[in-house]
Amino acid sequence: MKFLADMGISQKTVEWLRNQGYNIVHLREEGLQKLSDEAILVKAKNEERIILTMNLDFTNLLAWSRETLPSVIIFRLGNENYDKINPQLEKVISQCENELLTGAIISVSDDAFRVRNLPI
Repeated sequence: MKFLADMGISQKTVEWLRNQGYNIVHLREEGLQKLSDEAILVKAKNEERIILTMNLDFTNLLAWSRETLPSVIIFRLGNENYDKINPQLEKVISQCENELLTGAIISVSDDAFRVRNLPI
């Protein structure tokens, strides 16, 4: 699996994923801090990456487009620090690999996560 980290995602989460052997890029690393949400979706789809974000706009854009990819993991945690995100992300990756590869929006809260298969 390959990932694309949106601006709200900590570099420490990026480093953690790299240490787990995943291919991940952060928008900041590529100088794309101001890239529009629509362009982020196109980039992720073209590069076959799963978007990591805290931005709910991706849900609406994917619903409107009726696309099946890219998958998006949206973090909706009370504390969105990397030490809270990383354990939740580990659960999602281990339990939802098929969904992530075939197209899904996964909303992650403090206690659980919800999977919506694409298209929606």
